[in-house]
Amino acid sequence: MADRYLRFTGTAPGRFLTRRLGLPQPEPLRRWSPEHPALPGPLLHLTAGKSGLDLAPVLARTGLTAGTGSPAAVVLDATEVRDVGALAEVHAALHPVVRSVAGSGRVVVLGAPLDADDHHQAAAQQALEGFTRSLGKEIGRGRTVNLVRLTDPAAAESTLRFLLSPKSAYVSGQVIEVGPAAPDADAPAVGALGVAVDPDRPLAGRTALVTGAARGIGEAVAETLARDGARVVVLDVPQAEADARRVAERLGGTALALDITAADAGRRMAEALPDGLDVLVHNAGVTRDRRLVNMPAERWSPVLEVNLASVLRSTDELLAAGTLKRGGRIVATASIAGIAGNAGQTNYGASKAGVVGLVRSLAPRALAEHGVTVNAVAPGFIETRMTAAVPLFIREAGRRMNSLAQGGLPADVAETTAWLAHPASGAVNGQVVRVCGQSLLGA
Repeated sequence: MADRYLRFTGTAPGRFLTRRLGLPQPEPLRRWSPEHPALPGPLLHLTAGKSGLDLAPVLARTGLTAGTGSPAAVVLDATEVRDVGALAEVHAALHPVVRSVAGSGRVVVLGAPLDADDHHQAAAQQALEGFTRSLGKEIGRGRTVNLVRLTDPAAAESTLRFLLSPKSAYVSGQVIEVGPAAPDADAPAVGALGVAVDPDRPLAGRTALVTGAARGIGEAVAETLARDGARVVVLDVPQAEADARRVAERLGGTALALDITAADAGRRMAEALPDGLDVLVHNAGVTRDRRLVNMPAERWSPVLEVNLASVLRSTDELLAAGTLKRGGRIVATASIAGIAGNAGQTNYGASKAGVVGLVRSLAPRALAEHGVTVNAVAPGFIETRMTAAVPLFIREAGRRMNSLAQGGLPADVAETTAWLAHPASGAVNGQVVRVCGQSLLGA
């Protein structure tokens, strides 16, 4: 459903009226397209204090260059901020330039992991999180602000390329931990056949399976992974087989009609993938909303079974069978309802919080034992057929109660999933990234 309020505020009368009434004034977001793959404008690289990081080679590959005029993006290296006094340098660096950042621009603050042996450093670095989230809520004009904690700029290249591009339009106020280079760190440069990987098709030669992919967010994820070169297996329930086949045919992939709650679902997935799997996206989900006092067991159980139990079972079976290859990626779909809670969704919130627990527990073991990363995306209000059916005033509240004052698109979730699935994202593990425009609840 079209966001008529967003369109109205883009007109002269709309801007005048909403400004006089103090209403939100969302700015149309600049999203990725083949015609506009990069943000227009220069990159401004700043430093708070001294830094030993060599960011120049990585920043040079973001598609942005230094120049004059309103910056499309600002990167502030605050990795050497180690005490309260040094936080003044963060203020001194950003205070003069924030207003000049272009609409739909990016601010990325680089921090360091918290030092368990130095509580002054830990306090100062944790302060960057509060600073970043607060700036994200006030910067306006469709601009985003995120914090990346890192030690090795090379390991963070895919993350910085994503955050400094139109692909991250609806990701703001997030804190992303990037670990050391993963064992498959050479994957971006050399593919499975020993040839250089095309940066525009990083998933070429790789196979991705997306559950619940016949429509909505799952379809958008399948489209984006196929755009990036993956051979996509479109999995959905037998009742949606016709839609799944249409999506698969359009993307040059294959369809798999399967009830993921079936006891043999994991085995059947493995049998359908005799050559193995590189990317597993757990997107399938259902809702059966009702307040707990009015929720019978038959509304509780299906949600937990589809959204959580099936994810656990199939992941365990595909890992145990060796179907997921080394260097593989698992991306599960959580939700801000699982982080902040939502009235009428105790079942859904429980299932999605369970996904967060799965990611945090499994990620280090899956990487150590199988060479596979495990992450999650947590969508907020995304414009789908499901949200279009929400009552008007609730729908409008969902759209406006975030720092960007508008709903996201399925493509926003898909782009975030594609970043986590990227061969160069092996240092991103155990992360739950909210795709919610920095929701004012739970973010």
